[in-house]
Amino acid sequence: MAFVELSQLSKSYGKLTVVDRVSLSIEKGALVCLLGPSGCGKTTTLRLVAGFVDPTGGEIRVGGRVLSAPDVTTPPERRNMSMIFQSYALWPHMTVFENVAYGLSIRGLSKADIKTRVDNILSVAKLSPLAERYPSELSGGQQQRVSLARALVVEPETLLLDEPLSNLDANLREEMRFEIRRLHDQYRYTTIYVTHDQAEAMTTADVIVVMNQGRIEQAGSAEDIYKRPRSEFVARFIGGTNILKGRRSGDQAVDWGGIKLTCGDGEFAAADETAVSIRHHDIRIATNAPVDGLNWAPGAVSRQVFLGSHRDYLIDLSNGETVRAVAPPDVAIPKGQPVWLQFPPEHCRALAQ
Repeated sequence: MAFVELSQLSKSYGKLTVVDRVSLSIEKGALVCLLGPSGCGKTTTLRLVAGFVDPTGGEIRVGGRVLSAPDVTTPPERRNMSMIFQSYALWPHMTVFENVAYGLSIRGLSKADIKTRVDNILSVAKLSPLAERYPSELSGGQQQRVSLARALVVEPETLLLDEPLSNLDANLREEMRFEIRRLHDQYRYTTIYVTHDQAEAMTTADVIVVMNQGRIEQAGSAEDIYKRPRSEFVARFIGGTNILKGRRSGDQAVDWGGIKLTCGDGEFAAADETAVSIRHHDIRIATNAPVDGLNWAPGAVSRQVFLGSHRDYLIDLSNGETVRAVAPPDVAIPKGQPVWLQFPPEHCRALAQ
């Protein structure tokens, strides 16, 4: 049985629907990322779970208890949840130890119990040497770890994180992704994590829930979402991809502006018009005409950029379409040179929507 259940959850402001009949089941101890662009409804969904916002429709159940419904709302302080915001929200006049201990103090624990629990969480979060420092004396990554420790020390049933790494620079963000996953593996709290960063979601999550315009587009593991997108939106949002639009031609093929593409995966749209997704790195570039094989198309290089680990190509094809492809850094093809591209059938995925 799921621990957190969202059932037909909706939130509207006047005529504007921000969360539109979202249903989601989260197993106890799982880390679930709500992923999507700004305005997709992910933060509002999190605030609904936290109890900061009342739903217009649907229900939220945690541990079998109804916490939110249009006529029933349990206040945030009675939900046994901890929430971490984009800002660290640390008390500037308190030390690291005092910040982490604050939630235990207002719960009335003894000084001995508080010290034991705070010392333990500071050790796990690698903050023990910083216990007597103030927030102004810490780096951004250290402050974020203090925020995490403060949320975890009260032993919540559910941990909620709202873009917790958005204020960090790129290097610290990458480091903290793994730190959040490490702490989750240590404590196994049921966690809902909101982010717009696909790498963050893929690094931390057991399940990624891709949201768009207030609805869930697709939910699954990082590998499932990346390799088997069900819609054009998911394919574009997770990883670099080309969306090739054409008309169905036979059981497994699409006529893409005169180029026949055989698709080895996916589901075709009900109508004749359909789309095909293929990742940039799955396209093969050749400077000589192919002898055999499926899904070849002639073109010419219109742009080439060296990016260290690879080269990024923009290629104009004979049917008037333009696609992006990547190649190893030692494959240097100058602008204007004719090339042949292969779209391997096993990497061409038909999209139903």
